[in-house]
Amino acid sequence: QIQLVESGGGLVQVGGSLSLNCEVFGRTFNRYRNTVGWFRQAPGKEREFVAAIRWERGSTAYSDSVKGRFTISRDNAKLTVDLQMNGMKPEDTAIYLCATGRDVIANEISSEYDYWGQGTQVTVSS
Repeated sequence: QIQLVESGGGLVQVGGSLSLNCEVFGRTFNRYRNTVGWFRQAPGKEREFVAAIRWERGSTAYSDSVKGRFTISRDNAKLTVDLQMNGMKPEDTAIYLCATGRDVIANEISSEYDYWGQGTQVTVSS
C-alpha cells in the first residue's frame, strides 16, 4: 500500500505563486518504476492532468495549460514531490490531487495511477 499526503494549498491572487507538496509513504513505492503525477478537478469539470515526474530519471511532463508556469520536482531522500505554480490564473482554481502508479505509459491518463491523495484546494482570486 502507498499513501500520498498533499499540502500547501490555499488562496492566491492572479499572477501570484503557490507551491504544493506531496509526501509519499509506503514500502511498495518503487523508485525505478513509479511515476508521480498531479491532477486537478474543478467543480463540475472532469479530472485534468497537470504534471508528472518519472521517479528514476526525473523526466517530467506537463499539460499545455500549465507548461511554462508550473514546475514539478522530486526529492529522492525525502520521498516528496513539489509542484511550483507561478503566474497563476483564475482557471487554475481546483482541488489538486497527487497520484502514483507503476509502469505508467500515458502520464495524462488518470486510470494509469493506482494510489491517490485526498487533495488540497487551490483558489486563485481575481
